Amino acid sequence: MKARTFGIIKPDGVSRNLIGSVIKHLEDEGLKIVAMKMIRMTKAQAKGFYKVHEARPFYESVTDFMSSGPCVVMVLEGDDAVNKYRAIMGATSYKEAKEGTIRRTYATDIEKNVVHGSDSRETADFEIAYFFNALEM
Repeated sequence: MKARTFGIIKPDGVSRNLIGSVIKHLEDEGLKIVAMKMIRMTKAQAKGFYKVHEARPFYESVTDFMSSGPCVVMVLEGDDAVNKYRAIMGATSYKEAKEGTIRRTYATDIEKNVVHGSDSRETADFEIAYFFNALEM
């Protein structure tokens, strides 16, 4: 089995009709979607998901944003999936992201940066289990 990682098309990406564009970008770069669904997180679910950032100043705003509308959660598979997806996404600040990355192409600010991705294999395991059960993959 190839490596897996977790991704989200955030509420700004969904509301701007970028789901297909993001998926095409992922598939064109060799990542396979092995599970995907559209959800709308409650504030409590967003807080649970971002619990690791609880002490950070952006915690309230990011959990407000992530519970503001539907998002698409995905399990992605490929060689070195975590690092590959992070490279495809681009830097968190879209102004610092490389040309051709999802964030450089579509983001409008540091928080509304269209996509989320796991930063490590351990984080991916937690994030995948947070949203998907074994029958969904």
